Amino acid sequence: MDILVALGILMAGICPAVLCYPDGTLGINSTVQEDQNNGTQMDSLTLASINTDFAFSLYKELVSKNPGKNVLFSPFSISSALAVLSLGANSNTLEEILEGLKFNITETPEADIHQGFEHLLHMLSRPEDQVQISTGSAMFIEKRLQILAEFKEKARVLYQAEAFMADFQQPQKAKKLINDYVRKQTQGKIKELISDLDDRISMVLVNYIYFKGKWKMPFDPLDTFESDFHLDEKKSVKVPMMKIEDLTTPYFRDEELSCSVVELKYTGNASALFILPDQGKMQQVEASLKLETLRKWKESLKPRMIDELYLPKFSISTDYSLEKILPELGIREVFSTQADLSGITGAKDLRVSQVVHKAVLDVAETGTEAAAATGIKMMLMSAKFDPMIMNLNRPFLMTIYNTNTETVLFMSKVTNPKRG
Repeated sequence: MDILVALGILMAGICPAVLCYPDGTLGINSTVQEDQNNGTQMDSLTLASINTDFAFSLYKELVSKNPGKNVLFSPFSISSALAVLSLGANSNTLEEILEGLKFNITETPEADIHQGFEHLLHMLSRPEDQVQISTGSAMFIEKRLQILAEFKEKARVLYQAEAFMADFQQPQKAKKLINDYVRKQTQGKIKELISDLDDRISMVLVNYIYFKGKWKMPFDPLDTFESDFHLDEKKSVKVPMMKIEDLTTPYFRDEELSCSVVELKYTGNASALFILPDQGKMQQVEASLKLETLRKWKESLKPRMIDELYLPKFSISTDYSLEKILPELGIREVFSTQADLSGITGAKDLRVSQVVHKAVLDVAETGTEAAAATGIKMMLMSAKFDPMIMNLNRPFLMTIYNTNTETVLFMSKVTNPKRG
């Protein structure tokens, strides 16, 4: 399974005499020492819980503004990019960003938040043969703009953020530079993160995440068949449906919320959680999405023999302009002329004009090993009086998380697997 996300935050300058279309700036006000400790004051599990809270809040906004559509995003990518941006923010702009990310800034010092991200990024970027996760940030800075060295250093040390100079007076060249970088970092899957630039842009902050995993128990491509996926009670579409039999995997039936939860593990430190609401119960489940709900599901999962599990094979992609969404989470000032991003340049002349988020998700049987294998199946001729069948043939939710840190890397709502 391949999942890719890239996010771009575009920032523009404010002209002192004439109001232009401004963007955002980032700043730094203290020297950075690399954290050599194995842990930080904010451990990765605490940060993962806060990021999950942010993920569900953002999910609900995306669903409400995209009714009936597939939803796919990386809460980790978005929160990381906004955290980098907060390095250059001050005053109310800073408070709004961190509180929008669900941090309690009266209890948690800002430095601890950034060190928590640094530690989490370090854990996620550890090389692993079985699951491939690559994530990082890059800043494309107008070559005439003087960025504070301290900001660039903090972004590099804490968030592994690279810095590149760009000539935004030549928008087409700058756009190609940014899109070529993202294309390379996402293995060619996201070809055009930025579709439009103008010469008023001063800085583009990009965050990307690429995930590739193989199912621990792969589906056999020979068992994939065409089947109905029910969009609602009246409409359905034909989809390639994968099938696996006699699978023992963590499962939980939530009678209170009328949904079934199943975990499919990848080889390595990652898992996918599928939440299948009963017919007509999707809104009830979505309304209940919060950190405590996810915790309850994970704690309640128990190994269960599933006689037949059906999962559609699909590829979906999404494209969001988050400057229309984030204000609903309290992140407003950074998009206005009141933005204080003076930690980036030393001057209050930047604001964020656009936040672009693109994601691609491919779910398949499991790549080349499964496709090249020849399977001979033998069935024990014993009667199954009450077979356990889980059929994801109607809208469902899916989260992918790193099992070491409990970090939600991706969150998705699949309403129509045929709609790319």
